Amino acid sequence: MSVSQEQVLAALRAVQDPDLHKDIVTLGFVKNVKIEKGEVDFTIELTTPACPVRDQMKAEAEERVRALPGVTTARATMTADVKARGGFGRQSVPGIRNIIAVGAGKGGVGKSTTAVNIALALQSRGARVGLMDADVYGPNTPQMLGIESAPEVSEGKRMIPPEAFGVKVISMGMLVPPDQPIIWRGPMLHGAVQQFMREVEWGELDYLVVDLPPGTGDVSLSMAQSVPVAGAVVVTTPQGVSVSDVRKAVAMFRQLNIPVLGVVENMSYFVCGHCQERTEIFGHGGGARMAEQLGLPLLGEVPIDTRVRAGGDEGQPIVAAAPESPAGQAFLSIAGRVAAEISKQNMRVLKVIQTA
Repeated sequence: MSVSQEQVLAALRAVQDPDLHKDIVTLGFVKNVKIEKGEVDFTIELTTPACPVRDQMKAEAEERVRALPGVTTARATMTADVKARGGFGRQSVPGIRNIIAVGAGKGGVGKSTTAVNIALALQSRGARVGLMDADVYGPNTPQMLGIESAPEVSEGKRMIPPEAFGVKVISMGMLVPPDQPIIWRGPMLHGAVQQFMREVEWGELDYLVVDLPPGTGDVSLSMAQSVPVAGAVVVTTPQGVSVSDVRKAVAMFRQLNIPVLGVVENMSYFVCGHCQERTEIFGHGGGARMAEQLGLPLLGEVPIDTRVRAGGDEGQPIVAAAPESPAGQAFLSIAGRVAAEISKQNMRVLKVIQTA
């Protein structure tokens, strides 16, 4: 008994995308169905290579097809086509499909560490990623990634960003001496943001992660007014003072019509390496409570790990140096959640455009 393409597609309609809440056939993910005797090959094209349920979806799809009468082998090839944030005309940056802002209402919560590790985690899953250090007052991304060279300049007078761990990076820290303070007013900050966005050879990127300065000032406003931002990740620590300030960052993003993708609770807890006792140094559950109260996803909780600090100082972020560690796994999971939230946002925008 030979199986038909219609039977294969019917079987795959039982496989649901847990974030988009539709089956993979209706979403148009299934492509290139090929049937030869009892062997069935097909492609599942996801909206991001960082899909957190990629492996489970592949296994379920193969199992569904393999259960059909007459099928001896089912092979799913997993690919991804990251959708762009559309509908913004001249504001968009050529080649950059999605801009992710990482912010907080205050400093010292690990915002830059989160931005760096999210970027590396997305790249490790197969995405094309850039990292823009927009924290012009404290541009420490080069140190955290071990970058010591300045960007080269192309024949077209555009900056070519250095790469670290497969991620293209630009930072004011590459352009000024390490000990030189940057004392700028709003218009100069706006100019720097525009230059980093539009005068850098980013090439084709699925995601540009932007590390914003602390607070709710000029850089965030400049970005919101000049480029389409796919969404923002807000970073907090568990204690009340941090959560209170991060609420202001959430309010700022919402006022600027930037979707808030979710909350990351950094320095969430500490596990002793000797006795394995868990200690919640900065309290417990502040990020989760805030996320629930504001109607936002809690993207993840990152434990305190001395390797995170050491890696940042030595240019070896935890996702690259120790991806199997609890902190490394937390950042990898957070990156998957961020990619999933962006896919949902972009599908909503696409639906609005199509029905307009």
